[in-house]
Amino acid sequence: MVPVSVVIIAKNECEAIARTISKARLITNDIVIIDSGSTDSTDHIARMAGCRVFHANWAGYGANKNKGIFYAHYDWILSLDADEVIDDELIAALYQINYDEPNAVYDIHFKTYFGNKQIRFGNWGRDHHVRLFNKTLVKWVEQPVHETLDLPKNIAKKSLSGHIHHYSVRDNNECRQKSIHYASLGARKYYDMGKQRTMVKQYLSPAFGFVKSYLFLLGFLDGREGWSIASNSARHTWLKYHYLYQLQCADIRNNAYAGGKLVIGYQ
Repeated sequence: MVPVSVVIIAKNECEAIARTISKARLITNDIVIIDSGSTDSTDHIARMAGCRVFHANWAGYGANKNKGIFYAHYDWILSLDADEVIDDELIAALYQINYDEPNAVYDIHFKTYFGNKQIRFGNWGRDHHVRLFNKTLVKWVEQPVHETLDLPKNIAKKSLSGHIHHYSVRDNNECRQKSIHYASLGARKYYDMGKQRTMVKQYLSPAFGFVKSYLFLLGFLDGREGWSIASNSARHTWLKYHYLYQLQCADIRNNAYAGGKLVIGYQ
């Protein structure tokens, strides 16, 4: 075993989480699950596998991951989602790390799957993230979506061999639903940051993103899955700014009726 706590956030992941836990068990005796309201057997599966399960209301990806870090026994954290599985090469690499260097973080390459098919091109084929870090120096930024790590300036970023295998979506319908869900979260994030929707961002950004992923990054070589990923990514971008515009319009309407008086020029 290595002095690393694996932290997993989950909700209704009974079909995926057992595989994630079984591989994580090969490196650590401390696996922390933050369950945000599962109604299936996720909790039972995790407890039977020897994990420590804590229940928490959904507060955003970064916030819930930080809750898991709080309960971790070890200072070193390997952060996983319930549909992410470490492979044998990565396991071997984790046993070779010098854990006496808390100012290092480790970037890990991903292999991402659409159903059972590995995606080799487009944005998904180039995926990598920092997922191993020391909690005494590093925490997640608590934003609702696309969580990032708050890395101090003196942190040294290193790469590990091996991969995290991400079983992202089962089919096109799930891919589409995720694009809609993340667009809603992204719009709220932009709204809270005071960002503005523009016609360029609304219409040109989705088109450029599609061309980049599908053509420039050779997403078309992944077949129909490549098309689905590129088109749903474009839909996500369009919807994100569409939802942002709706939030801003709601603000205008609320301000127009402030104090019970209608401001001329707004309906």
